[in-house]
Amino acid sequence: MFEQSALTNRNFFDSVQDFSISPEDRNLLRELASQVADIAARPEQDRKKELWYRHNALEATKPLVLCDPENGWHEVIPSSSLSCKGDLARKWEFLLRMQIFWGNSMGDDKPIEAVFHVPLLFTETDWGLAVEKEGGADGGAFHFNSPLKDYATDLAKLRFPEITVDRPASDRLFELAQETFEGILEVGKKHVWWWSTCSTDVLAELRGMTEMMMDMYDYPDELHQLSRFLTDGFHHRLDFLEREGLLSLNNDITYIASGGIGYSRELPGPDFNPAKVTTMDMWGFSESQMTSEVAPDMVQEFILPYQIEILERFGLNCYGCCEGIDPRWDYVKKIPRLRRVSVSAWANPAKMAELLGKEYIYSRKMNPSHLAGSSIDEDYLRQSLREDMQLSRNCRTEYIMKDNHTIGNNPQNLIRWCALAQEEASRL
Repeated sequence: MFEQSALTNRNFFDSVQDFSISPEDRNLLRELASQVADIAARPEQDRKKELWYRHNALEATKPLVLCDPENGWHEVIPSSSLSCKGDLARKWEFLLRMQIFWGNSMGDDKPIEAVFHVPLLFTETDWGLAVEKEGGADGGAFHFNSPLKDYATDLAKLRFPEITVDRPASDRLFELAQETFEGILEVGKKHVWWWSTCSTDVLAELRGMTEMMMDMYDYPDELHQLSRFLTDGFHHRLDFLEREGLLSLNNDITYIASGGIGYSRELPGPDFNPAKVTTMDMWGFSESQMTSEVAPDMVQEFILPYQIEILERFGLNCYGCCEGIDPRWDYVKKIPRLRRVSVSAWANPAKMAELLGKEYIYSRKMNPSHLAGSSIDEDYLRQSLREDMQLSRNCRTEYIMKDNHTIGNNPQNLIRWCALAQEEASRL
């Protein structure tokens, strides 16, 4: 399935003006799709799927390995290597070549399926105050000009965002995919609504990082009022997605949370209606990396109660991204049906291994900076993997490589990291 790195979401198609595929491009896409289908037919795919099913059910497995280099994909598959001419065809070619690289070269535990999922095309309004972004060209650094300057005057300007799905355009895209991959790949219509419960990001964008943290001391009542409004807004969003039948199950190959694959036999819920997916049928996810340096009791007061309220809606939950969870674990563990917990480069892995044990998934995010040069220090990476796998050997572990803004223009960095991780996993 083609949803990793959110590449099938709306922004990936923003530059596409013409939903058509030339005969020449269609032939090339069908050739690449056939390669994907051949990879998907290999017996190893069933073995990988079963590993994820067992792992997500907290059964003992080897440490699972997943590598999604995110921005680094553009160094694995540079635009100069694409052969299609049309804008849409080039984007689909990119997605197909991702799966081929994953299946033939990467060496991680991601299964490949003979499925091509097409997203919904939509627009979404802001929160009533426009957040201006400066910088960020070509994936570089940027900052927000946060618009909520004065609680007394600006809170009243806030509005819940409204989603408008372009159903005719979404249908055209879906039908074109069906025509293009007919007889080779199963085409489905599916959208992943990323970061659907992460109010902290919105809070920081609207108010500003420094202001948000100072408000915990200077304007606590107003900050609670803002957090209440944002939480109600996320409820409004999820209610709309449920009511309009826009949610899709994510208990399959879907990339979930800040790292992991969603295969689960515990989802959907017992009252599942295939005609209308609800959040209780799905994995939920939230994080608060924006408050990494905030005291745990402040996170408990101003952040987690609102996130927990949203996560109550989901059948299974994941929590955390780049923040260190160990200092705030006493509060995070209150999340209902919590299953997957991020263990980032800023966490204490020994402490997290002790806290999570066999009751949660230890989702270890390895430091991507070690893959950013033209070559990697294999001895160092092997040793760091070995040490971490030893201290977490009694946990339900997954090792994730992601957040790569560059891989030093050397795809071999990814391949070798996966090989090292798999070798160390096999030693256990």
